[in-house]
Amino acid sequence: MLATTVAAAALATAAGTATAAGSPAGAERARAEAGAREHAHASKAAFAAPLTGATGQVNTPTFSMTAVDRRTGELYLYFPDGTGAFKPRQDIGVTYDFAVTDMDVDNDKDGRDDGTWQVRKDGSLYYTWSKDLQAHTKRIGGGWNIYTKVLSPGNLGGAPEADLLAVDKSGVLWEYLGYPDGRVTKRIRVGEGWNRYTEIAGQGDLTGDGKADVVARDTAGVLWLYQGTGDAKAPFQPRTRVGGGWNAYNRLLSVGDHDGDGKSDLIARNAKGELFRYSGTGDAHAPYRRPVKIGWGFTIYNLL
Repeated sequence: MLATTVAAAALATAAGTATAAGSPAGAERARAEAGAREHAHASKAAFAAPLTGATGQVNTPTFSMTAVDRRTGELYLYFPDGTGAFKPRQDIGVTYDFAVTDMDVDNDKDGRDDGTWQVRKDGSLYYTWSKDLQAHTKRIGGGWNIYTKVLSPGNLGGAPEADLLAVDKSGVLWEYLGYPDGRVTKRIRVGEGWNRYTEIAGQGDLTGDGKADVVARDTAGVLWLYQGTGDAKAPFQPRTRVGGGWNAYNRLLSVGDHDGDGKSDLIARNAKGELFRYSGTGDAHAPYRRPVKIGWGFTIYNLL
C-alpha cells in the first residue's frame, strides 16, 4: 500500500535521487533534459499546421507522433498531413531517451497541442507548455514509476482540461484530473483488472458523443472499447468488444484525428515495422474502418 500511495502524494514530494539533488553532473543532466523537453514542445508548435475547417469546440484534437530512435535516443516528430498519412519526419536534434511516455493535451479545445505531460524513467512527471512564444517546463511530481501504463486520452471528468489515466502493477486503474497549468488532483480509483491489457490507447472522441474514449487490447488479442461518460467518478461505461486478432500489432496509439474527419483514429504497428491507420467511424458498434497502411520501417523507434 505504501508504494501505491507515492504518486497520489506527488505534488508534495521533493526532487528524486541524491545525484539529481546535489551533484553538478545531476544538475547538468537535469538542465539538458529540461532543454530537450522545451525544444521538443516548441518544435511541435512550429511544425504543426493550422487546422482547416474547424469551428467551435473540437472534441478530438490532432497531435504529432513522438518517435525515439532505439539506437541513438534521438527524437523525431511525425505530423499528420491531413489525409491520413504522416509528413516526412522532423529531426528535432535532441536526445530523448530519458522519456517513458509523452502525452500532448488540448485544454482550450481548439484542436491543437497546448502542452505536454511527460513521465521520465526516474518516475518524475513533467509538464511543458508554450507562453509568449517560448516553451516552459516544470516538475509536477515523482513516484510515477509505480505505474505500468500512463496515458492522457483527453477530458474524462467534464472540465475542459485533459486528464490522466494510470495502471499500477496490481492492475488498478487510477484517474488524475488535470488543471490548466499541468498540475493534477489526487488520484481517483476507477477499477481493477486492467493488467489484463497489453495496450491501452485513445485520444478524444471515438464514438461521436463528445466524450473521450479509450480502447484496450487484452492478452488474447481482443480489442475492447471503453466509452467515456464525462463523469470523473465513473469515467467509462462497461466495455464492449471491438474484435479479435489485434495481437498482430506490437504497438497501438492514437494521435487523435489523424485523417481530418473529426473522429479519433488509431495507429497500429506490427512486428515488421509497418504502420497502419484505423480511421474512426463515430459508431460505437463498429468504431473503426478497415486498416490502411501508411508507413514502414518503424521498428527502429519507441513510439511514445
